Amino acid sequence: MSANDRTPIAARASAKVGKRRGPEPKAIISHPTPSSTSWIDPHDFGEALALHMERHGDTIWHLHRAVVRKGETFNRTTIRDWKSGLKSPRSALSLQVLERIEDRYQLPRGYFQAKVPHPARACTLGSRSAQLTSSERRRLAWHLPADFDRQSTAAQEEMLAWVRENVVSGSTDYRRYQREAIQDCFGLRFDLSYSSQIDTATYSNVGSSLDRRDQRGRPPAPQMLASEFQALAAFKTATLTDLNYERCGQWKPVTAEQKAEHLGLLFGALVAAPDAAVKGRGLDPSELTLALLVIPAVWDWYLRWRQQRRGFLTSWEANMLQFGMSLTRHGTGWLRQNPHLGRRLRPIPGLLGAENFQAIAGDWDRACDTAHHFLDRRLREVIRVARVHRDPFEPILPVLEAPSPLREYRRIGEEIIRRMPDRRRHARAAAEALRSYLMLRIALHLGVRQKNLRELRICPIGERHTPEKRLEALQVGELRWDHEQSRWEVLIPASAFKNSNSTFFGGRPFRLTLQDIDSLYKHLAMYLVSGRALLLGRADDPGTFFVKTAKRTTETASFSQAGFYEAWRLITQRYGIYNPYTRRGAIKGLLPHGPHNVRDVLATHILKQTGSFEQASYAIQDTPEMVSKHYGRFLPQDKTAMCGCTQCGVDVGLAPVGVVQPPQSGSGGPTFVQPWRPLAANVTCELSPSKADIAAGECSSADADEKGPAARCRFDPESSTLILNRKPLLHEMQPIGVS
Repeated sequence: MSANDRTPIAARASAKVGKRRGPEPKAIISHPTPSSTSWIDPHDFGEALALHMERHGDTIWHLHRAVVRKGETFNRTTIRDWKSGLKSPRSALSLQVLERIEDRYQLPRGYFQAKVPHPARACTLGSRSAQLTSSERRRLAWHLPADFDRQSTAAQEEMLAWVRENVVSGSTDYRRYQREAIQDCFGLRFDLSYSSQIDTATYSNVGSSLDRRDQRGRPPAPQMLASEFQALAAFKTATLTDLNYERCGQWKPVTAEQKAEHLGLLFGALVAAPDAAVKGRGLDPSELTLALLVIPAVWDWYLRWRQQRRGFLTSWEANMLQFGMSLTRHGTGWLRQNPHLGRRLRPIPGLLGAENFQAIAGDWDRACDTAHHFLDRRLREVIRVARVHRDPFEPILPVLEAPSPLREYRRIGEEIIRRMPDRRRHARAAAEALRSYLMLRIALHLGVRQKNLRELRICPIGERHTPEKRLEALQVGELRWDHEQSRWEVLIPASAFKNSNSTFFGGRPFRLTLQDIDSLYKHLAMYLVSGRALLLGRADDPGTFFVKTAKRTTETASFSQAGFYEAWRLITQRYGIYNPYTRRGAIKGLLPHGPHNVRDVLATHILKQTGSFEQASYAIQDTPEMVSKHYGRFLPQDKTAMCGCTQCGVDVGLAPVGVVQPPQSGSGGPTFVQPWRPLAANVTCELSPSKADIAAGECSSADADEKGPAARCRFDPESSTLILNRKPLLHEMQPIGVS
């Protein structure tokens, strides 16, 4: 037996303590040499991470040792889950580790983060978190880079100032004024569902009623004033007027809400304390009555108060004066037809003296005549000096300056698709992004107002369409599946539109086929099959196509006017505005805006392409006069370019881009699916590549007298042009919708 054999077993075991079996771990190299310098870059984050780990010979264990520092609580199983696609980095520490991996593999900064499916709320504000509210932290986190807390103090200040000015609030003069104005809420709230059956004890103490404020901080109007407005709203919205009453025009529910808002501001200013920030008139709430609107001194004080508050007068004040004139108009004015309201007036120092009080109570018609004459004179003065405070074009000016505003605005939708979260891991966030994308796409297809888009109903595939008479009674439209043509279409009765009496409709409904461009039908199917139900949760289905993300406290899943505006504004903030610090966003210089700006984009796009206000009016279901006044405008360079074409001798005609369908029996009118563009006779017309699916193949339309040859046009995929043999005739240019 050798000496080694005689060594005790315990001694031999102790000699092996601390020695691990297997090969020694590889040395940590800062930048390992890749096995290949070229690769096919995958779109998925997990696949990209696995690819570069394999290129550099890294295992999960070795990569964890190389990038995680001592003291950091970062488990190696996280890298395993990233690689397999089960998780994606969202926390600030995860993104720091991701940057180290990019540096280790010598990849461009932000390479992996650009592939992360859901990059929201990933940065940390560090020591600044204590200075911000929780809601502001959530709002700012989306728009700040992941390494924000590692930036210098000066850089952090610069980033925060930029985000607050250009993303959160918007840097227009009107937005700054609005931000300051909403700090002091003074308007009264009118309940349009008010009924005389309400317990009068609720309003027994008028002063205390002003303390029951809503979410916007507005107190309810006193009982007497509220009941008067309820009677006014019933008079203006009723299908038939009561006996012995006459009226001119009828309000829709939206108009009633608008008037309630405007009168709430007027009477709220009268009630507000003079020594408060609002600097109101300080009237007692019990003195408020609609009969005050026949006192010229009340109108004069309100106009001067608004001028001092804003700095100048606008068309808003002109509209209020017109409203006051309608109430005191001879024959149809509601105030003139209710002389008993004069007995509710009380002398008010500085506004209504005792002598004037007796005169108004004794001769109500004369008081209304005096008020009407005063309002008429003031209206002319206000119109002469009124200034534009909110320029609707300012937030979207970079879009309108583009050669093709429509194509430029569609880049927001492309950004949404590029940033859409993975449905497997972030189902609700993906559903919200999909809803945002469809809001943008359908708005660009239809060109309708916010109300029509917000209240658009959905008829699922396989179910019976809602009768047109029913939609007309509800004053809403419907998105439905056309089984014969196998395509989606939108039907909106004329009564649902604000300008339902316009010559554009002629009493016929708005009907439009949605073309399957850029996989629109695929995204519609995804939203209807899973996304919409996920957003609804346990809330009742309101039947509208677009629904809110329902929570436990959600009373209704349908969007309100303010809610839909904020949802659209959030889309532009997250996906529309290009952020130089995060390199996210589609359009440089864009500012937050609402859905109504889509109509400006469409009208201006058609103006740039055709030079015709009439053609632009087709895109937004309006008249050329309204387009030239409100929606579309030529920029100076556009006018110069059009003039240059004419001087060069180019015959600028009007040619349709898309398929023109002549009138059919029972259809109520012709339809077309794309806007018009300028086209010299017998030459090619420029066509956006995104519309290639529409124009692919051959389209034709018959002559007016059905004797001449049909107009033939074909699409050339290589040059992306639409070739037309002749100009369309007049009857071919009477569309009722635009896609």
